[in-house]
Amino acid sequence: MQITTVKENHVEIAVVSSHEILIKDVQSALDFMATVQYETGCNRIVLNKSAICEDFFHLRTRLAGEILQKFVNYHVKLAIVGDFTVYSSKSLKDFIYESNNGRDLYFCSNEKQAVEKLSLV
Repeated sequence: MQITTVKENHVEIAVVSSHEILIKDVQSALDFMATVQYETGCNRIVLNKSAICEDFFHLRTRLAGEILQKFVNYHVKLAIVGDFTVYSSKSLKDFIYESNNGRDLYFCSNEKQAVEKLSLV
């Protein structure tokens, strides 16, 4: 896991890239949040999609909802960067749409867009 920080609109944002899966379940999401906050002091995180297990994107597993709830509870905002057009699930597309219109979780196509979203909330 490689963590860099960027500052946009006077907001510090941690940008995490990883070639391995960092979030596999609720506990690994909590560990991830704690590590990033401890190392950077940031409560806004950009993470590449490939660092999250595929079950997250299958809503019937309820993993996305459980993990999102932890991020909300700990006041950490997350932007996931990647190509989400590979998913055909209408419920996932609705979840992405609703998340992108909310204030805590964003699905972005690139890092620049993710940083912009996180710096505005």
